[in-house]
Amino acid sequence: MKTLFNSLLVASLLTFVGFSVSLAETTTFGRPKPVVKPVAYQSSLYTDARGMIRLAVDKQAGGAVEIRLVNTAGKEFFVQRVGKHQQKARIRFDVSGLPDGAYQVVLTNGVTTFASNVVLTTQQPGFSSRLIALK
Repeated sequence: MKTLFNSLLVASLLTFVGFSVSLAETTTFGRPKPVVKPVAYQSSLYTDARGMIRLAVDKQAGGAVEIRLVNTAGKEFFVQRVGKHQQKARIRFDVSGLPDGAYQVVLTNGVTTFASNVVLTTQQPGFSSRLIALK
């Protein structure tokens, strides 16, 4: 009788532990874990006549895309999330206040990441070595 009771106790404990572990993997505090659904997206990055960087993102509905502008040290200067219901985004980066250096525009859908390198340099005014005077 004692052996039967011990084996039933061990079986029920193993069942309870197995169920609780599988439940903990699928939920966080009673809520289901968010499932990352990667979406396909297309992007184009270009500069305009005023020296601003423009980014166009077209994506499928149902997933999100995150856009970041970071420098080589990893400091973020811009972060925006294109939501799962939004299919198009047109973003303009005003980089006139940023110091010269190398930057990256990083797009990610949660699974894949695309980075585009951007280098900002300020042109020094060129002076002519020849002086022309008119009377």
